[in-house]
Amino acid sequence: MTGNRKAFAKLSQKDATLAAARHETLYSGRIGGARAVFAFTDLSGLDLSGHNLADADFTGAILEETNLSKCRLDSASFFGADLKRANLTQASLRRADLRGVSLKGANLTGADLFEADLREGTIAQKDRYGNLRVMQHDVGPTELPGATLHSANLERAKMNGTIAVQADFTDAMMKNCRLIRANLRQAKLAGANLENADLSGCNLAGANLAGAVLIGTKLDLAVLDGADLSNTLTTKMVGPDPGKMPVNPEAMLDAHARWAESNGREGEPAILSGMDLRRIPGLNTRQLTALIAPGAVLYGLDLEGASLQGSNLSGADLRCVRLCGADLRGVNLTGAQLTRTDLRDARLGPLVIADDRLLPSRLEKVEARYADFRGADLRSVNFNGADLSYANLRDAHFRDNTFEGVTITGAKLPQALVETLIKNL
Repeated sequence: MTGNRKAFAKLSQKDATLAAARHETLYSGRIGGARAVFAFTDLSGLDLSGHNLADADFTGAILEETNLSKCRLDSASFFGADLKRANLTQASLRRADLRGVSLKGANLTGADLFEADLREGTIAQKDRYGNLRVMQHDVGPTELPGATLHSANLERAKMNGTIAVQADFTDAMMKNCRLIRANLRQAKLAGANLENADLSGCNLAGANLAGAVLIGTKLDLAVLDGADLSNTLTTKMVGPDPGKMPVNPEAMLDAHARWAESNGREGEPAILSGMDLRRIPGLNTRQLTALIAPGAVLYGLDLEGASLQGSNLSGADLRCVRLCGADLRGVNLTGAQLTRTDLRDARLGPLVIADDRLLPSRLEKVEARYADFRGADLRSVNFNGADLSYANLRDAHFRDNTFEGVTITGAKLPQALVETLIKNL
């Protein structure tokens, strides 16, 4: 296809913008709209950012260095398209057809590729004798060498055979992603969530998987020579061995409940520092007030409505935990991992302690990318140094907060908070 560029119609910025506007008119159900068909056209270098182009046809199109940031491209067809160095930051590509696409050096930071199809694909057309002639860019498989997919959502994406040498998937959501025989040599997958992903026969030589979630991940016949697998989270328990402790964690929590409910007259506080708490049943129904569990692992647990007020969970792994409606007043979450954690309607305001003193919650240096804080009480919370990239903070309640050094890239913020943050810049 690269050699046939002269046959492609080169669209001007005006023509492309007009076609996008007509597509949006059609999509909204108004009269005068028309589906955007950019198949086999040259859109390189144009700016289509922010447009709704869901279901548009980009089959075989040339989109080198095209700006598609924050576009809605759900179910759009990019079959065999050239997207080298394209800007797709925060674009929505849910269930998009990206088979055979070249995404070399493209920027897909924070993009949503849920159930997108990135498998091998070729384009064929009939010659004058009626025979099929294959047209392609450079190779058949989808190409992602050097592409940036930092914090992207690739859950249930189809990526079998994809070439993603040195691609950056840092902190990407890749649950149930199919990567059979994919080439991920020297790729960055630090902190990526690969729970139940299939990487059978995948080339991961020299890849960085430090801190990645590998629970239920298939790695049959995968090449792992020189790969960094430090601090990965699997089904294997981490931290102190419960079997070697004088009192098992469940008994400690029973004693903790008696201590909390009797105001310290019975039982004793549980100290679960660095413990893996994933296998303790019914944790959300236990009395966990003032729990001492810094560095504990609670990944993926259901703690809806849990009582954790005054607890020390600094440095704990709370990724993908369900904490909606939980009582977290006065909690210490300094340096904790809260990526993609559900904190809707959680109570994180100050806790009233002895002598009517207030103990504010601490979220300094917390990693809360894609966390959901909608409706949460966040009054007096210390967010200094926190990473709230792509977090949803709409309808959350703020007052007397501190935000020094906070990161809010792509975050959904209430207007009042936006104005406050601008004043602090």
